[in-house]
Amino acid sequence: MSRIAFVFLEILSCEGGIQSYVRDILAALPSALDETIADVFLLRDSPTMENPYESERLKFHYFKTPSPNRSRFKLIVALLAYMIRSRPTHIYCGHINLAPIIYAICKPLGIPFTVLTYGKEVWEPLGPSQQKALKASHKIWTISRYSRDRLCASNQIESNKVEFLYCAVDGRVFQPQAKDALLIRYYGFENNKVLMTVARLWSGDPYKGVDVTIRALPTIALEFPEIKYLVIGRGDDQPRLAKLAEDLGVSDRVVFAGFVADAELVNHYNLADAYIMPSQEGFGIVYLEAIACGVPVLSGDADGSADPLQDGRLGWQVPHRDPAAVAMATIEMLKGNDRRSDGEYLRSECLSIFDKSAIGVQLKKLLN
Repeated sequence: MSRIAFVFLEILSCEGGIQSYVRDILAALPSALDETIADVFLLRDSPTMENPYESERLKFHYFKTPSPNRSRFKLIVALLAYMIRSRPTHIYCGHINLAPIIYAICKPLGIPFTVLTYGKEVWEPLGPSQQKALKASHKIWTISRYSRDRLCASNQIESNKVEFLYCAVDGRVFQPQAKDALLIRYYGFENNKVLMTVARLWSGDPYKGVDVTIRALPTIALEFPEIKYLVIGRGDDQPRLAKLAEDLGVSDRVVFAGFVADAELVNHYNLADAYIMPSQEGFGIVYLEAIACGVPVLSGDADGSADPLQDGRLGWQVPHRDPAAVAMATIEMLKGNDRRSDGEYLRSECLSIFDKSAIGVQLKKLLN
C-alpha cells in the first residue's frame, strides 16, 4: 500500500481559520485516499491532545517539546527517516514556514512535494529559501483566486502551478434557526436589528474592518435607530475599538462578546440580521457560515472573499476601508429588497458549491 505525508505546524493546540481549514481536510482525507495511507506530522501538537482524526488510514506523529528548536530538530530527523524507510509517493507541506525543510529533504531523495498556502502569509515577497521551495514544488494549493494572484505576483510563480482547494461549510451544522431567546436577553437585543462580525481583535492585524463598521454605525442608525453591532472575538485591539465607539457616540450600540465557542457560533449567527466584515481575507470561511445560516453578508471588494461571495452574487462587496460605502450597503441589506437578502436563496446557492462534501471531492481530484 502506497504512502503520502502531510506536515503541519499545528491543528489541535490552537483555534484559527487555518486550523479549521486543515481539520476539514483531515476529515475528508480518508474518503479521498483510495488505497493510500497518509502519515500526518504535527510540529506543535502533542500526543496527549484529543485527536478525532486518528484512524487506520491516518497515522499521526507529534513533535511538540518545551523547546521549539528541539521540536523542529525532532521533526526533521523523523521526516528524513520516514522518507528513507517508507518512500512516500508525495509530501504535502502544510505551511510556507515549513517549505524550506521539506524542500531540503525531498530534493535529494527525488520525492515530489506540494505546498499548501492560505492567505496573507504568501501575499508579500517571501525570503529566498521559501521562494526557492515554492518554485521547486510540484504544485501549490491555495484557497482563493485572490491568494493565488497575490502569491504569484509577489513571488514570481507561474499561475498554472497553483491549484485550488476551497474552504467548505457544514450545512448540517450551520443552518437557519429561531433566534435564541436567552441570548437575546443576555445581549439586550430585544426589538433590535443586529449586525455581527466574528474576528480576532489583534492590533497587529486590524484588517477585519471592525473599526470601519463602527464608523459606519452613526449613518446606519439614521435609517435604523434600533441597530446594534455584535462583535465576537478577543484580542488586544478591543480597547481601541471600544474607545472609537465611545468617541463616535455609539458605544451603547456595540457589544463586545469576547470568545464564543464553536458550538455556540450557530446560535450567534442566527441572532444577526446581517453579517458585516469589510476586510481583507484569503477566503473568509465566516462568510460561508453566515450564508449557510441564511444571513446576508458584506465583505471587502478586493480580496479572497470574492470566492465565497461568488463575485457579489451572494453578498455585498465594498471598498474595505470606506465607512460610507459600508453604511450604504448595510442599509440596503437591512431593507431586504435585494435577492442577496433572501436567506433561502443564499443557503441553497452556497451549499451547492461549498458544502462539506465538496472539499472531499476536490481533494480526491488533487491527490490523484
